[in-house]
Amino acid sequence: MAFGLTHRVATLAAVLLALLACNGPRAKRASDALPTSKKLAARSFDSGFSLSHGTFNGMLCASDGKIYYVLCSDSIDTGAQMYSYEPATDKIRHLGDLTEASGEKGLKTIPQGKSHVNFVEANGKLYFATHVGYYTIRDGRETMGVPPPGYKPYPGGHFLAYDMASGKFESLAAAPAGQGILSMNMDTKRGRLYGLTWPSGYFLRYDLETRSLKNLGPVSKEGENGNGPAYRVLCRSLAVDPEDGSVYFTTSDGDILRYQYDHDAIETVQAEDLRKDYFGVWDPSKPGHMGYNWRQTVWYAPEKAIYAIHGNSGYLFRFDPRAARVNVLDRITSEPSKRSGMYDQFSYGYLSFTLGPDGRTLYYLTGGPVSENGGRRAGNEKATAGARGQEDLRLVTYEIPTGSYTDHGAVFFSDGQKPSLVNSIAVAKDGSVYSLAGVAQNGHVRVDLFRIQVK
Repeated sequence: MAFGLTHRVATLAAVLLALLACNGPRAKRASDALPTSKKLAARSFDSGFSLSHGTFNGMLCASDGKIYYVLCSDSIDTGAQMYSYEPATDKIRHLGDLTEASGEKGLKTIPQGKSHVNFVEANGKLYFATHVGYYTIRDGRETMGVPPPGYKPYPGGHFLAYDMASGKFESLAAAPAGQGILSMNMDTKRGRLYGLTWPSGYFLRYDLETRSLKNLGPVSKEGENGNGPAYRVLCRSLAVDPEDGSVYFTTSDGDILRYQYDHDAIETVQAEDLRKDYFGVWDPSKPGHMGYNWRQTVWYAPEKAIYAIHGNSGYLFRFDPRAARVNVLDRITSEPSKRSGMYDQFSYGYLSFTLGPDGRTLYYLTGGPVSENGGRRAGNEKATAGARGQEDLRLVTYEIPTGSYTDHGAVFFSDGQKPSLVNSIAVAKDGSVYSLAGVAQNGHVRVDLFRIQVK
């Protein structure tokens, strides 16, 4: 009897020890090993444009190895300026004024103050589009600028081409109804440019061969020109499927729209949408966020699929156009953001998301809370834009074939400043990451080029 009791006690002790082992220190996850305290050194450049204002997209590392970029302006008298930086010579060159490039120099119209789109290279030229930068604020929202006395209204954004060899600009077409061109992409195989206008959300296509522009009309109620139930924030990224010429974009309601090249018409993808619980719950009629829109996209040729980031939540997902299927993959916000469980402070999410020169690694510049206690986001874009100066800028990479996520750390200039207002990215062939950021100098903040040396 004593032996049986002793045996049962020993057995119970062994079970308890096993349970304690199972519930003790857990196995390390990959994210536990991430060096969240690591710092990345960044170098800022001075392009010599003191009026430079917040820039979104407007970059490319071209085939000639140069970094092409646009610095925007909100001035009534001065438009956006285009530059190139050559790493081999460490030289910046001013290429032109976008108002002049659009043929509007001296017309006293509201200038071409922005390029909100990334360059697309084809046949030795860079294709891009212009946008308005001079606004009138109504009820806390940016609206089309009302020209002051002596000035004329904004004439509309332009599709532009820049010849890298000759340095000459060409205006291809202007958007109708005085609209800016907010989003753009190009089907280089078929010679088609596509654009989405602001504030009304007209979908445009321009054919290089026939030199014809077609307006397919509004795609998301009254766009950002609407009020109340008619308001819809517009998609900032058009994804081109080079296989069949389709163009995909989204609405803040969560619909995925497809422009059909063969039919020259737009349809809603019926089998799938972006109304996912992981992305949050959004009222598309309210301004101050991107709703269910994807924020930025890239085409991944090996899988013939679109990889996209949902800006508000920071979730990476894959959209297979042929299967009409969305697969949510991973939250690729910074590691401090993941641990805090909060959204990043910029409620629109970040556009600084691209596929690297190796064709397999995604690069993402995103925010990270200085305190891992998180802190709630401010309630509007103006407030969050100011708050972003208080958070870290962090570089995240994600290798598509392996699903490997890495937070490389926070980015700092040599004087201890943090880059702010970052929504652009270009990755050079040597792995250096370039972007455009707010840099404080003599009590003034200008937006300019900077480089992160990753290796």
